[in-house]
Amino acid sequence: MVINTNSTAQQSSDLLATSSANLAKSLQRLSSGKKIVSPEDDTAGLAVSMKFDAQSKRIGAAVTNISNAISFTNTQDGYLSQVSKALNRMSELSVSAQDVTKTATDLSLYDKEFQTLGSYVTDIAKKDFNGVSLFDTSTKSVTTDDNAGKFDLSSIALGAGDYSAATATGVGTSNAAILALAAVTTAIKTLASDRAAEGASLTRLNYSKNALTIQKTNIDSANSVITDVDVATESTNFAKQNILVQSGTAMLAQANTQGQSVLRLLG
Repeated sequence: MVINTNSTAQQSSDLLATSSANLAKSLQRLSSGKKIVSPEDDTAGLAVSMKFDAQSKRIGAAVTNISNAISFTNTQDGYLSQVSKALNRMSELSVSAQDVTKTATDLSLYDKEFQTLGSYVTDIAKKDFNGVSLFDTSTKSVTTDDNAGKFDLSSIALGAGDYSAATATGVGTSNAAILALAAVTTAIKTLASDRAAEGASLTRLNYSKNALTIQKTNIDSANSVITDVDVATESTNFAKQNILVQSGTAMLAQANTQGQSVLRLLG
């Protein structure tokens, strides 16, 4: 029996320190909800998780971009639906103005309405969405994935081409009405084509948005497997480490009292 070195107490102290560290780690995991609270817990898992997290955020940004592009395109179509009504009425006036029973005064009234509708179409061509022109010829590329892949929206030049040709005409005379009808009819055909292309763009954008939403959900789920703590399992581990700390403390106290038995020999 020795008194200078208490190996049992030292071993008990080492085991208690280990149990205390494990208990603290378990408590951190339960309080944070994270399985990885420091890089040493899972270095490879942390690296993968960081890449997943960055990709998820990029996908979220792309979904936002697509959602804004959908709002942009829907706003376009809302205006174009009104342009369609205006052009239809202009074509109707073009035919009415060719009626041989109409006087010059009648034609003047028809022309006044025709010009007002033409001005309305011209005014819509100047509309914007958050400062971005809705109806110009510039290419508008939408980010459709986390690698910045692009999709070009169809441009609608409402202030030029067949549209401006239609709005520049009039129905003040029967001959003018004939020319106006041809121009307006061409504009209506162009509008139909433009709205069809716009519808195709909306379909593509919605497909891209849905695909990204599914991808983000799967990435977040995979990341959760790596980083999120299983509360049931960790609670069991916490209880285990808690018991080890309590029993280790008791055993250390017991080991420290062993030296006192020497006193009985000396006495």
